[in-house]
Amino acid sequence: MYNLRISSSILLVFAMSCSLTLHAQSKSRRATSGAKTTAQANAEFEKAVKLGDEARIAHRLDEAIESYKNAVRIRPKWADGWWYLGAIHYEKDLYPEARDLFSKLVELEPGRGPAWAMLGLCQFKTREYDRSIASFDRAYSLGFNGNKELLSVVIYHSALLYVRFGEFEMAFDALRKLESYDNQKIIEAFGLIMLRMPFLPNEIPGDKREEVLLAGRAGASMAARQTDASRQAFDELLKRFPDDPNAHYSFGVFILPQDAEAALKEFQQAQALDANHHPALIQMAFEYLKRRDYDAALPLAEKAVALAPRMYAARNVFGRVLLEVGQIERAINELQEGVRLAPESPEMHFALARAYLRAGRKADADRENEIFKKLEEKFNQQADAKKTDGASGTATAKPSPEN
Repeated sequence: MYNLRISSSILLVFAMSCSLTLHAQSKSRRATSGAKTTAQANAEFEKAVKLGDEARIAHRLDEAIESYKNAVRIRPKWADGWWYLGAIHYEKDLYPEARDLFSKLVELEPGRGPAWAMLGLCQFKTREYDRSIASFDRAYSLGFNGNKELLSVVIYHSALLYVRFGEFEMAFDALRKLESYDNQKIIEAFGLIMLRMPFLPNEIPGDKREEVLLAGRAGASMAARQTDASRQAFDELLKRFPDDPNAHYSFGVFILPQDAEAALKEFQQAQALDANHHPALIQMAFEYLKRRDYDAALPLAEKAVALAPRMYAARNVFGRVLLEVGQIERAINELQEGVRLAPESPEMHFALARAYLRAGRKADADRENEIFKKLEEKFNQQADAKKTDGASGTATAKPSPEN
């Protein structure tokens, strides 16, 4: 079972890895610093570090803080000292102080991925959510130095932020990278995704908690490709909560690969319960586009864009349908807007390239195709890097092809 709180073992891991180089670093500094530091300062520094290490390992955290503070006063650029101070403050639930300490660390060593991860966790705790996800993204790009515990905690919190931002497909895609879902907090997160509730777990209304947990079991089984268990959970969810449009929508997404007709009925039911349910409209438009039933797809896609003009999936399907019915300029306009909304989406550039080619704009089409290929390569490289760093997770499809 995952522990979704950073444990003191992370401090010890970094203590061991850093202590191997500490004395060598100290000797090197003494040899090269010359007049910049005195033998007395070196001795005071090493004493402060020794006392800090002993206190930290013995879990006398207040003593450790004072010793490490003394050490960084002597050597303000001693990055490991800032790490220890930040990690100890985080363990003591002193999140604003920990945030400031990790901010200092990433200033000193901007290439230190775990420091960005810890900064993001602190910013999550201080409710600086936009900054938190940006720090997590930086950590992902730099790597976690093989620290799977820290990686798992960051994946979980990233998913929660995507949920709160209403990016439910991205949240699902993040959460499914965990190696196990045997934790009620993870089940809650899956439930929020399935029911498309932009809340953090502690914000779940009391009268919704039972439904969230039931939906979460369906979502977790879906992510783990446990088809029978997921189907059973969805059946129970719809039996007990038949009037929730998002329950019907998520069930439709689940069965879409196996039974498109049944999925369409679920999307239609979601829209019947909520006429403005734009994810259901988008799913139906994509399915009719796939069937080349453009007359059915067009009004659904157009309404989806009207309801969610900043959702690039809506621009994608609307532009593609317009292209198929011969409205090439309108199609280009919609797809250009989709690219503007999602410049990192390979699918958007590919769709726009097709539209340019249909319009006879070969140079523009070639440009978009090149962007598509570069983004596709970048996506594959990032996926491989995350697998190498321990985030391989359980391979499965996204809960929606909207992206």
